[in-house]
Amino acid sequence: MMYGIGTDICDVRRIRESLARHGERFAAKVLSDAEFKTWQVRSARWPERGIRYLATRFSAKEAFSKAIGLGMRMPMTWKLCEIANERSGKPIIVLHGVLKDWFEARGLQAHVSVTDETDYAASFCVVESPGDSAK
Repeated sequence: MMYGIGTDICDVRRIRESLARHGERFAAKVLSDAEFKTWQVRSARWPERGIRYLATRFSAKEAFSKAIGLGMRMPMTWKLCEIANERSGKPIIVLHGVLKDWFEARGLQAHVSVTDETDYAASFCVVESPGDSAK
């Protein structure tokens, strides 16, 4: 049964400006530890790829926060929500700590899609709950 949906579009130029203004502190605030390591590697090889990576993660976390109906308030935090990839490249949501506990206590399941173009990153998230949708 549908629990919630969320979508977000992020201006990549805004992310670039935030990085220029705040440096790695901005990325460290938004990204989980694993995402931060990936961001550092991508940024070192090709800075623009690092900016797009950060923008897609920002967008996906915003979409997820909307789908679960919390926005950016506890237990939802930037660092407790991680956007990873399966071997196939499919993006998945990996939760940590109290957010993971909150999500699992409700038996929820999330699906996320991310994309980016020159100036924008966009994400769509669907969260399902257990239950008979025929009721």
